[in-house]
Amino acid sequence: MEAIYARQSIDKRDSLSIEGQIEQCQKDAGDNVQVYQDKGFSGKNTKRPAFMELLRAVEAGEIRKVIVYRLDRISRSIADFSRLWELFDEHGVEFQSVTEKFDTSSPIGRAMLNIVLVFAQLERETTAERVRDNYLHRFTLGAWPGGPAPYGFELTKILDGGKKISSLVANEKAETVERLFREYAKPGASLRSIARELTEEGIPGPKRETWDSVTLSRILHSPLYVCADEAVYWYYIAQGIQARQGIEAFTGNHACNVIGRRDRGRNRCGSHCGQMLTVANHRGFISSDLWLEVQDKLAGNRQIPKENAGRYSWLTGLMKCAKCGYAVKIIHARAEDRFYLACSGRANFADCDSVIHLDLRELEEQVAFRIDEILSNCPPEKICPDLPESTRMILETERKIACLVEAISRGGDISTDYIIREIEMLHREREQLLERCRAPATQPERVEFKKANFEEKKLIAGAFIDKILLQDDSAEILWKI
Repeated sequence: MEAIYARQSIDKRDSLSIEGQIEQCQKDAGDNVQVYQDKGFSGKNTKRPAFMELLRAVEAGEIRKVIVYRLDRISRSIADFSRLWELFDEHGVEFQSVTEKFDTSSPIGRAMLNIVLVFAQLERETTAERVRDNYLHRFTLGAWPGGPAPYGFELTKILDGGKKISSLVANEKAETVERLFREYAKPGASLRSIARELTEEGIPGPKRETWDSVTLSRILHSPLYVCADEAVYWYYIAQGIQARQGIEAFTGNHACNVIGRRDRGRNRCGSHCGQMLTVANHRGFISSDLWLEVQDKLAGNRQIPKENAGRYSWLTGLMKCAKCGYAVKIIHARAEDRFYLACSGRANFADCDSVIHLDLRELEEQVAFRIDEILSNCPPEKICPDLPESTRMILETERKIACLVEAISRGGDISTDYIIREIEMLHREREQLLERCRAPATQPERVEFKKANFEEKKLIAGAFIDKILLQDDSAEILWKI
């Protein structure tokens, strides 16, 4: 049986509808055809319902050929499509793209499919680079570079040199931001106490109804609120951050912005960190004196270095509260030499009333048992006796095929029939090399999770588990597989 797959993420004027895709594919399909369609799903999402149903039918041997309107309807990632093609090839399933005229039932179709995948990946990487360059350009101009407006602002457009560019303007939440700076600057005030106070008063946070220390810290660290003057300029220069303008641009009328990553653990940045500072085109509303006072106080809140993070359990980072979604932390009672589990949402700002009655070691044992069950059902991977050399020869063969296909597209004195014969010969060589890679030299031992060391368990658990939801005396494991 043949299968038609169609996908459309959103309805757009320049996008062919699912019905139109199916109609185009049916022209090349036989009488016995099954249609699979996903609407409202991105090509980056491989967990599409109809797509997963199609893969199950392929694995069951029910599908002989898969037809799509265009290559990106089934996948936008080379890595994902490569794995998909391996599955098709393993079950003898042909693949055809109607628009690009690819049909893997022929050698030249398979060769050209590989080439198009490479160029599609190049185009996506080039597009991503253009987006990054555009983001940096807007940042340099002082415009809002992109994304949702920060807390206390809303997006607007202003005229700059006759062009409309993005900017920020303070809204009613700016009063809350001013309060945060004033309250935190007071002696004895802490991030936790302010978070609890705002939550109790029913003031909603930026993304949740509640507040926490991390959210407050991000707002108080941000230069988007300060009236950036010479003092703010020298504050950042002293940290080794590069300024896009000279000190004369920091007049105190506008805010400023910083992009780049900072080491929060050391709370400072070296000259090599790559952070950049620019004057923004919107006005700040926090005085530089108050803002700098807050920065000095925040500088004392250095994070504990993460060398010892997760030392109590290889499940650290995976456990979440089923009620509020916040991380579950491990508390070590040294006197009893026992470990307790607590919701960080409850501990940090008293928003969650969930209590967890689970023994950490028993939970680890149950999770380890489940992972070992999964690993026992995984067939050991085959090892190629000469993988590096075979890989090099395969890549060289594909390069030659690509050159010959390009010669066809350019035309010239060389006979097209001759080029096609050469491509077919190279394709046979490539299949022989791939067959060598499939032939195992040794059979590796099956992985046993319980015999792995602590770091290996953390890596394996992170690869298999999305998160573990804990509440009362129950645990629900959400797997990535």
